[in-house]
Amino acid sequence: MASNSDLPLITKFKLHVLRLSRRVYTRSDGTINRRLFSLIDIKASAPATKLIDKTAISTTDIPIDPSRNLWFRLFTPTTYGPDTKSFDDLCSHLATKVPAVIASVNYRLTPEHKYPTQYDDSFDALKFIDAQNYAVLPANTDLSRCFIGGDSAGGNIAHHVTIRAFQKTNHFEKIKIIGILSVQPFFGGEERTESEVRLASAPVIDVKMTDLLWRNFLPEGSDRNHPAANVFGGTELSAEDAAALENLEFPNVLVIVGGNDPLQDWQRRYVNGLKNCGKQVELIEYSNAFHGFYSFQELPEFALLIEDVTNFIRKLAHSE
Repeated sequence: MASNSDLPLITKFKLHVLRLSRRVYTRSDGTINRRLFSLIDIKASAPATKLIDKTAISTTDIPIDPSRNLWFRLFTPTTYGPDTKSFDDLCSHLATKVPAVIASVNYRLTPEHKYPTQYDDSFDALKFIDAQNYAVLPANTDLSRCFIGGDSAGGNIAHHVTIRAFQKTNHFEKIKIIGILSVQPFFGGEERTESEVRLASAPVIDVKMTDLLWRNFLPEGSDRNHPAANVFGGTELSAEDAAALENLEFPNVLVIVGGNDPLQDWQRRYVNGLKNCGKQVELIEYSNAFHGFYSFQELPEFALLIEDVTNFIRKLAHSE
């Protein structure tokens, strides 16, 4: 397992800037000063066209509900998060490599908007795409081979939105979800796991920070065993809920875990929980990766992530 000293100089510099920036825009209770954050957060504009590995990627912002600032950024390979630069770059590389049309949703953020706002916004984006389909998507988009994906909190959202999508009361006209991409999904619980204790000083996040994030997201009076956080084994997970998941048709899942991520034990429990419910799950581990490594393109794991996600998508898409 790599230490911080093993990281490239540019990565160490970026992490140092990140730590200093957080001191500026994060309040003592873990909430964010959005005005200060907006001065630091580097945005990538749209519409725009960029060249990734000799493939032109066009980006367009599609409004869904302006009253709640709900929209998504569409990444389209012209040869075939959403606006924060690191997520824009990640989506652009994936759109090029697969190739695929990618919709990155601008859901409302915590602590201003608590559970289940983020799930609602993301599911509404799915419904919007299903209803509008080729009015907002390129004509050659194959909606019968769709993937729901996300990193960190987005991995958590991907799971819960997929649960909603596969419930019998929710029917899509065009969209068929065949896979979930879950990169270092943000799960947790009241228990302190071995990795949370051992990696107390890991880059990007630690237990103190995750506790604040859960406190600002979960409903008042809930602890981290709420099923939004602790999908398998939470005190509020009833036998009926567990049975419902076992009986639910569910797509194949790819989970990416990092060896320097304090949340890795929770991610492995998620994988085991899905397997115990009879679901198909593929686990890939990067031993040196810290939480959010994909924001640092200079790291070798960035290229590995693009390759592994691309292979997973192609494998499932070609089997349909």
